[in-house]
Amino acid sequence: MSAILVTGGTGFIGSSLAIALHQKGHDVRILRREHSDLRAIGSTSVNHCIGDVRDRESLRKAISGCSVVFHTAAVISHWRRERELMFETNITGTRNVVEACEELGIQKLVYTSSVSAIGFRSDGKLADETTEYNWDPYDIGYRISKFRAEQEVWNGIKRGLPAVILNPSTVIGPRDMHFHGGQIIRDVFRKRIFYYTDGGMNIVYIDDVISGHLAALDRGRIGERYILAGENLTYQQVFTTTAEIVGGIRPFIRLPIPVARLIAAAAEAVSTLTGRRPWVSRELVAGMEVRNWFSSEKARRELGYNITPFREAIAKTFDWYRGKGFL
Repeated sequence: MSAILVTGGTGFIGSSLAIALHQKGHDVRILRREHSDLRAIGSTSVNHCIGDVRDRESLRKAISGCSVVFHTAAVISHWRRERELMFETNITGTRNVVEACEELGIQKLVYTSSVSAIGFRSDGKLADETTEYNWDPYDIGYRISKFRAEQEVWNGIKRGLPAVILNPSTVIGPRDMHFHGGQIIRDVFRKRIFYYTDGGMNIVYIDDVISGHLAALDRGRIGERYILAGENLTYQQVFTTTAEIVGGIRPFIRLPIPVARLIAAAAEAVSTLTGRRPWVSRELVAGMEVRNWFSSEKARRELGYNITPFREAIAKTFDWYRGKGFL
């Protein structure tokens, strides 16, 4: 049986995917940096390839002998000081993965993109796989990086690369060691959030995202993208439901977007003086007024994709954090 490589195999999505593939009997390799945090992957019996998507030679060695590559490695940051690293990893790293897969004749590349690479609708309808990227005026580094990285995969597809693109929304669930989507739960639990802003977001449970990846391996059509999303909610709904489950404060103050931007600018000013990551940034609040909502109908129709209710996803994630002593 040919091996399957998962880049970013110690990250949130990558480790969850590698474990799921291993449980299904696949020969799994993960690509990770030498000093990666191994808590998420734990003692799962997968082969560890030491390297970096920015290092072409280590990447080629990891891919050699594999029939399938899942490319999940990425840097998530809304701090401008980390933009260069994020661009190198997300854009250049993806270009390296694409070129290595072409060179070594991979049978299928499944690329974990993001809904950040998809545009938003202002007409009240849900964005889908055909919604063109329109975030340029907001200058959000992470969105730019995921959009440009996805273009690298599309360029490969045009050259004949057998690739499928997956676009998860904000992901929560076990193994989110660094509190990306899980930051919502931690902040509400610690009673830091008692306000809400206009706009909304889509949050998806990790098990749904992994099921979508596994289905894409077998049923994902080459040259297609699939949104893997959860429920569409206003920020007020997100914080209210989370507070009800974890014991936080139900939001009772509507924070105007201009005020949120001023707070973010102040936080960045303090960060400049201290050298520490700001707790909120201008890039994080940019576009917050948008109802960033999506349809997963295509994934449901073609991949058999199902959505875990938001309330259940929050409860499961909270129980995992609490059980691990992370809160």
